[in-house]
Amino acid sequence: MDGFLAAGTERRRTLKAPIGCVGIGLHSGRRVSLTLRPAVAGAGVTFRRTDLGVDLPARFDLVSDTRLCTALALPDQPHVRIGTIEHVMAALAACGIDDAVVEVDGPEVPILDGSAAPFIFLIDCAGIATTAMPRATIEVLKPVRVQDGEGPGAAWVALYPTETPGFEAALEIDFPSPVIGHQSLSLRVTESAFRAGLASARTFTMAEDVARLRAAGLALGGSLDNAVVVDGPLVLNPGGLRSDDECVRHKLLDVVGDLALAGAPLSARFAGSRSGHALNNRLLRALFADASAWRWRDAGFAATPAGQSVPQGVLEPVAA
Repeated sequence: MDGFLAAGTERRRTLKAPIGCVGIGLHSGRRVSLTLRPAVAGAGVTFRRTDLGVDLPARFDLVSDTRLCTALALPDQPHVRIGTIEHVMAALAACGIDDAVVEVDGPEVPILDGSAAPFIFLIDCAGIATTAMPRATIEVLKPVRVQDGEGPGAAWVALYPTETPGFEAALEIDFPSPVIGHQSLSLRVTESAFRAGLASARTFTMAEDVARLRAAGLALGGSLDNAVVVDGPLVLNPGGLRSDDECVRHKLLDVVGDLALAGAPLSARFAGSRSGHALNNRLLRALFADASAWRWRDAGFAATPAGQSVPQGVLEPVAA
């Protein structure tokens, strides 16, 4: 069953068993332990800082930082933070995992190899359990667009209604590097398409940016083991790229992870140019700020009132 496909008979899914790993935080450089755990139906995805004993729901309105990753924080406790969540969120969403607890013992999810593939592997090892609770999806009813800058080179992202339930995506990127240049990709994002086309695409950076990032306290754990590094016409990683268009594939992977913070699968068509974590989050905020732009579909859920965000785990079914 493809996790992104919206169908009336779909049920919420969680993991069959806990599973864990240890890695390095891309930006913190710290050793981090991560455990994926099952959660009760309807709980949604929650990040748990085991070192602090605090939970952070995986919600778009709790995104506090979008510099080179997506990070969550509690508004009244900004030190309770968890960063680089987008790859594990993409893997959970692609596999149709609605309810899970992601435990970490530090401020950042481990980067592993820089892609979502290791998280897919963990999910496969844990197994997937289908519950009795129907899955709600969020249907986009009219175009919603946000933009950064002006003119033909402006970065923008948008969501549009789609006649066929599910999630479609089209993205283009443009970098001055001859290795990257202009790349575009369009696909219907099903579980099988994600696994085959997006999951293994790694995060990337320019060699000239590494020193600047580290001076700013970022990318302290970055290496050729967990990121593609481009230096002019060269790819410094010994194995080269995993595909000629790996960079746009990774950017689309990030879109999947960032939009998973909607709290339920989106039935929509996404399009974007030069997008990043900040624009992806602004898009969700713009969508849910307009009560006429979306509705619940397929699971008998009540519509969320205008101006209210979409919290996970507190959606109440309509009484029969």
